[in-house]
Amino acid sequence: MLIGIDTFGCNHGRSGSGSYLVSLLKNVSPVKECKIELFGLETDRYLYDSGKNTDSFVGLPVYDSLFAEKLWHIFSLRKFIKRRKYDAVLFPASMTFLPVVKKVPAILVVNDVIEKNKSYFVKRCLKKAAAIIAASQYIKKEITSLGIDSSKIEVIYDGVDQNLFFPRQNYNGDVVLIQPFAIKRPYIIYPSSIRHPEKKHVELIKAYNLFRQKTGLACKLVLAGAESISADIVQKAVLDSPYSSDIILTGYFPHQNLPKLYACSDACIMPSVVEGFGLPVLEAMACGVPVMCAKAGALPEIAGNDAVFFDANNTEEMAAVIEQVLTDENLRKKLIDGGFERIRRFSWTKTAEKTMQLVKQLAESDSRY
Repeated sequence: MLIGIDTFGCNHGRSGSGSYLVSLLKNVSPVKECKIELFGLETDRYLYDSGKNTDSFVGLPVYDSLFAEKLWHIFSLRKFIKRRKYDAVLFPASMTFLPVVKKVPAILVVNDVIEKNKSYFVKRCLKKAAAIIAASQYIKKEITSLGIDSSKIEVIYDGVDQNLFFPRQNYNGDVVLIQPFAIKRPYIIYPSSIRHPEKKHVELIKAYNLFRQKTGLACKLVLAGAESISADIVQKAVLDSPYSSDIILTGYFPHQNLPKLYACSDACIMPSVVEGFGLPVLEAMACGVPVMCAKAGALPEIAGNDAVFFDANNTEEMAAVIEQVLTDENLRKKLIDGGFERIRRFSWTKTAEKTMQLVKQLAESDSRY
């Protein structure tokens, strides 16, 4: 049995889909009579796996651009699958290319909230899939609202790598040195791509201004994420802030360096209203950091009762929550302790096991397909 995994659309490991794929492959155990083959850009041959858990990689001569990759999926994907004789194919970045595969079971991973302007094409793609892996019940509900049969949707939560994300309690310096940055403490962190307006960076900056004006606390704001749609609007909001010198835009931040950035922060805030899962919430909790979240998307489902929630459109409320979490030591301890308990529910080993069980089941039998 040969299982194909599409690595296109994962932005060389820098996107959420890329991080998902790296973590999934790192935790996949060998499956009896089942081989795994990755395919994608030749430049990614050694990026997603060390070679322990996959059998091969097929590098394809596709130009490294989203447009070229989309064209390949439209005109060449089905022929490629037929030529490689895959028994099933897993698509970690399915919403990027919306693959329509008819002859072989296609398993689509959906980690993000579905964009409404793509709903027609998404619906067509999802209906043709053999199965859909939703990262949360929130995403499953969104997919079923499009008329997709709920029986073909499996909710498999992402995990958190506790070998990478854990408290750094022995670090007491005033400055956090993470190349190429030297960030003075204290600071709160928002780890997400710079995308306006859904990620609510502008609202966060306004709330941060209110928090500083009221409390006078010299706490920095670190916005750690690659530039995306309308990032210039966020940059302007930073420049217009009276505390612009204390707002740090890091750009893309390597995943392996995030744990220290989390662990040395005073709190993590997630004002985004488009999170289909919200992995940074769990990563911050694993590092022993209190979390504040927008009451939107999948964030209440993932964080449970172990975060403080706010209305992302209410900057006064967000500012009050920031003040509360930074100044109330009893609340901070409660959130940190609760976070440690919360993350025990999320394991990449379980995620990988459930995912491969589903893929193997569909490869062996097309009764659901």
